[in-house]
Amino acid sequence: MNLLAVFIGGGLGALCRHLTNLFFIHHISYWATFIINILGSFLIGCIGAIFYHKLSFISPTLKLFLVTGFLGGFTTFSSFQLELLLLVQDNQYLQGFIYSILSLIVGFLAVSLGFYLVLNIIK
Repeated sequence: MNLLAVFIGGGLGALCRHLTNLFFIHHISYWATFIINILGSFLIGCIGAIFYHKLSFISPTLKLFLVTGFLGGFTTFSSFQLELLLLVQDNQYLQGFIYSILSLIVGFLAVSLGFYLVLNIIK
């Protein structure tokens, strides 16, 4: 059952990632990756808060579906790395630096926001 949860979650996450990329097709491609990673960070913060407090309404199988499956298929760390490399190869050092720093800082803030929002909701 756990393998099926990861399989289905991963497929749905990858589909949502592809749809997000299609939405941004006429814009700078790395913004789609940025938004996907920030949204994924926020969602994993929310889910992390629930599991941190060991709330009983989410099963370990659902955690595998959401975190390993869906968010694993949705978020795009390897795409982030490739896009950063391409920016550097195109001598777009400032854009690459800004992209990296924003991804780290805003991603961390998104995880924190999701985590603390859920903690305040469930108290």
